[in-house]
Amino acid sequence: MCAHILVAEDDPKQAELVTRYLERQGHTVRAVHDGRAALDQVREREPDLAVLDWMMPRVDGLDVLRILRAEGRDMPVLLLTARAAEDDLLLGLDLGADDYMTKPYSPRELVARVRTLLRRTARSEPQPSSGDGDLQVGTLRVSPERHEVTVDGRDVECTPGEFRLLVAMAARPGQVFTRDRLLDELHGFSHYTTPRAVDMHIMNLRRKTEADPRNPRRLVTVYGVGYKLVPADVAEGAGGSGPAPLTPKGPTGEEVEGRGGATVPGVTYARS
Repeated sequence: MCAHILVAEDDPKQAELVTRYLERQGHTVRAVHDGRAALDQVREREPDLAVLDWMMPRVDGLDVLRILRAEGRDMPVLLLTARAAEDDLLLGLDLGADDYMTKPYSPRELVARVRTLLRRTARSEPQPSSGDGDLQVGTLRVSPERHEVTVDGRDVECTPGEFRLLVAMAARPGQVFTRDRLLDELHGFSHYTTPRAVDMHIMNLRRKTEADPRNPRRLVTVYGVGYKLVPADVAEGAGGSGPAPLTPKGPTGEEVEGRGGATVPGVTYARS
C-alpha cells in the first residue's frame, strides 16, 4: 500500500537516502530535520506513518513521540536511534513506538519494516460491526473498535503496543501466550526485537490494571512459558498447585524472568 510518510532525521543526507528508498515504493514522503518541524507537520497533515530519529535538535524524537501519543495520535512510529542500550530501546517502546532500528541501519530493511507496520495498521482498522465487538475478561473490558480499555468501570490509558497485547489476549482468555507469540502481535517480525519488550509491556499493563501489580491476579505468568489473561476473581492459583515458585524480582518488584524460564544474573529471587 502507498502511504504518506513523515521522515524526521537531523542528518540531511540520511533523510534524503531514506526518502528516496521510500518514494521508490510509491510512498509520498515529507522530510524534516528537527523535532519542532516534525510536530508541525503531523498537526498540519497527519501522516500514515512517522519515522523519527531519537537525537534531533529543538525537540528530540522521544519527546516528539511522547507529545504525539499524549495528543491521541496513534499512527505507527518507527524510532531510529544510535542508543543501543536495551533500557533506552524499551523506553521508546514504553512511550508508544511501534518499532525501532539502531544506527547504522540498512535502508532496505527500513523499507521492509515500514511495509510491515503499514500492513499491520491496515489489518487493524475498525470494520463495520453489526453488534458489540467488545472483549470482556472478568471486570476488564477491551473495545477494539473504540480503542478503549476499562477495569472495574475505570478508563485505562494504554500505548498502542499495550493495547495490541490486550486485544490478542482478551480474545483468547486463559490461553497461554509465549513471548515470541506476543512479540509477533507487537511487531509482526519477532526476530527483530527483544523478548524484554514483552516483559516491559506486561509490567506496565499490570501497573495499570492490577490492584497489586507485584501480585498480579489478571495478567498471570506461566513460568517457563509466557503469560495469560484470566478473570481476576479466578486468577488465584492459576499458575498451578504446590509451593510457590521462585520468582526473580527487579529493584521495583517487577518480574524479570529470563526467556524460557531462565534466571537472570544479578537479580534477587523471592517467593511469590
